[in-house]
Amino acid sequence: MHARVTSISGSPDGIDSGVASFQSEAIPALREMGGRGGILLVDRGSGTAMAITLWPDEQTMQASEESANELRRQVTEQMSASEPRVDRYEVAVFET
Repeated sequence: MHARVTSISGSPDGIDSGVASFQSEAIPALREMGGRGGILLVDRGSGTAMAITLWPDEQTMQASEESANELRRQVTEQMSASEPRVDRYEVAVFET
């Protein structure tokens, strides 16, 4: 399994719209692209957020890059955020 982690710093006022967009747009798009799930962590006081999307393999994650870039651009705009930081990882341990 692989994960793409996106860190965004924006306005605290934009957190709610970012959460709504993640739920209504990012998660359905992720599933359509073969993703396994997503997690959104927010700090309402500072306006920062971290989105973690999970992928069955590196190839599926890479194939989703163009669509993910567009979704990221939309959320960044909605949150009045600076340019997001994006990192990619292999998931070594996953427990539920």
